[in-house]
Amino acid sequence: MKPPNEGTNVEHAEVVVVGLGPGGEELAGRLAEAGLDVVGIEGRLVGGECPYFGCVPSKMMLRAAGLLADARRVPGMAGSTTVAPDWAPVASRIREEATDNWDDRVAVGRLESKGCRFVRGWARLTGPGRVTVGEREFAAGRAVVINTGTQPWAPPVPGLAEVAYWTNREAVKTTEVPSSLVVLGGGAIGVELGQVFARFGSVVTVVEAAPHLLPPEEPEAGQLLAEAFQADGLRVVTGAEVSSVRRGGPGIAVELATGESIEGEHLLVATGRRADLVSLGVSSVGLDEKARSIPVDEMCRAAPGLWAIGDVTGVGAFTHVSMYQAAIAEADILGRPSPAADYRALPRVTFTDPEIGSVGLSEAGARAAGLKVRTGYADLAKSARGWIHKVGNTGFIKLVEDADRGVLVGATSAGPCGGEVLSMLTLAVHGSVPTSTLETMIYAYPTFHRAVESALADLES
Repeated sequence: MKPPNEGTNVEHAEVVVVGLGPGGEELAGRLAEAGLDVVGIEGRLVGGECPYFGCVPSKMMLRAAGLLADARRVPGMAGSTTVAPDWAPVASRIREEATDNWDDRVAVGRLESKGCRFVRGWARLTGPGRVTVGEREFAAGRAVVINTGTQPWAPPVPGLAEVAYWTNREAVKTTEVPSSLVVLGGGAIGVELGQVFARFGSVVTVVEAAPHLLPPEEPEAGQLLAEAFQADGLRVVTGAEVSSVRRGGPGIAVELATGESIEGEHLLVATGRRADLVSLGVSSVGLDEKARSIPVDEMCRAAPGLWAIGDVTGVGAFTHVSMYQAAIAEADILGRPSPAADYRALPRVTFTDPEIGSVGLSEAGARAAGLKVRTGYADLAKSARGWIHKVGNTGFIKLVEDADRGVLVGATSAGPCGGEVLSMLTLAVHGSVPTSTLETMIYAYPTFHRAVESALADLES
């Protein structure tokens, strides 16, 4: 084997950013604007999963599905309606948002306008400060930053590799709604897309191995969503072990260990995402290529001269985490002071109807951490705003308090505006605001967030 720099054209830069998802693109651009010589490398689309196949298009789909649901709620509240779902404008709008059928020329131009050198290709680390793309090798004088994200992961289920299935990418790109859909995985991606297609007329079954939907969240959230899905006509199968997948029925058949066969025209595999550290060559810089993520310290450093940000760090697969880490890494690379990363108040929202917003620790997580826990709960439907809202008013507020310190360490806000109500709870966890102080606040009436006051009162019961 040739040494890394033999037979290649070594090019020098101060910083090489490998992977230009939201955080990587932002970091590369800001470092270039700060006067550094920056090379940004991306094998797929500049901007990453979020604008093309993730956050943005999926929420456009959810917005359209939500409009259908709201229209169907008019009878008994405001008159009568006739709803005729049409996927064509949804598919068209997604393609427009994705810059004319998934083309990143605008994003590339935006990056280059900031002074960053862009390279299209698949990068591999070949040693400290060394990155190879095809026959080109780059030597980074100051920093290499990894922002390669994750890829959809399929479990080793017999027969799965032999059938054609969707991931979130195929689901977002579809121009037609399947007559029936089996969703493998009841996490955020699975439940969001499952509800979308059900509201556009697909017969949907969601299969989850854990005891409840959204396994990382509170069990109450999974139960609430299962009940909402049942009302929407979706079937939810939890605690399910999949024994095999085969072609069958209208397209795909999922065989459960119980002997039941669930059939659908299409199969959506939403069982998680993983980083490919082997192809990235992390062993060349002393990191474990068999790990699921790249561990980083509080300044996002992974090794001397090497930083990592975004999903590849395993700190939550969220665009807002990638952007947060990008700012920390930027300051560290430039030698500027910056607060260390603090993930105690990491917020997350599943944009189903009802929305499931959560921050910090769940009750189970807090107890596992050895905390003395108190919880408070309020049923949103019993609040004044919930009564006014009537149909579609299901939800709750759950608070998790560290009783010894008298501060919230976690909270869940589920309901019509769950993600928006979450903002005040995120602030409370982030700022370690005493629950005694939260109890003295004035909560606007009649709002959904006023249910937080009721949940605080429940802490005392």
